[in-house]
Amino acid sequence: MTAPSILIVEDDADIWRSLQILLERAGYQVLPAGDGVEGLRQFQEHRPDLVVLDVGLPALDGWSVLERIRDVSDVPVMLLTARGLETDKARGLLSGADDYLTKPFSNAELVARVGALLRRSPPVTEGPSVYDDGRLRVDFSTHEVQRAGEDVKLTPTEFRLLSVLVRQTGQVLSPRQLLEQGWHDPSGIGTGRVKFTVLNLRRKLGWDDAENSPIETVRGFGYRYRAPAE
Repeated sequence: MTAPSILIVEDDADIWRSLQILLERAGYQVLPAGDGVEGLRQFQEHRPDLVVLDVGLPALDGWSVLERIRDVSDVPVMLLTARGLETDKARGLLSGADDYLTKPFSNAELVARVGALLRRSPPVTEGPSVYDDGRLRVDFSTHEVQRAGEDVKLTPTEFRLLSVLVRQTGQVLSPRQLLEQGWHDPSGIGTGRVKFTVLNLRRKLGWDDAENSPIETVRGFGYRYRAPAE
């Protein structure tokens, strides 16, 4: 089998080289890109299995690169940021990133998270191909979502999380369960990803009122999707 390919978009040559050595030792193929423009060119040409993307790139920054990747692909993207600000983490997750690491990070953690993202399996196809409760319609095969008859554009990450919730309507799922089923990450690391994605889902679906949202927060336990009352 061919080793998974990882595109590293990083303008710091020392960091890029250390990541290359680390990931190649872990058995991966590594593709180089020193800026956002080169990163997008490499992405289009090679279609890697995963992208490790620095936020602070010159000219075309990481946010713009992530947006353009998400327009065309569901490939896992891990963001690297020099800041530990919650706003940066939230922005990345809400923009469609699958994970993030704050510099400096441990080599072991990066390799573990890369492995978890690459193990992410395709969306579950068992059961009905469409969920429709009259209020929300989710087509699992085409990834189309409608709320009250209006199309809703979701990122791949948001769609996966919504799919997990509606497939198990009424069941309370912990953040760890949602990470495992929606992100296919059994590590349980970074449950804040779930919170940020739920918040963005509610906003896009017009369910900002947390108390009355069909995507309910069950304090101390997790989240569930509530079907409309009969």
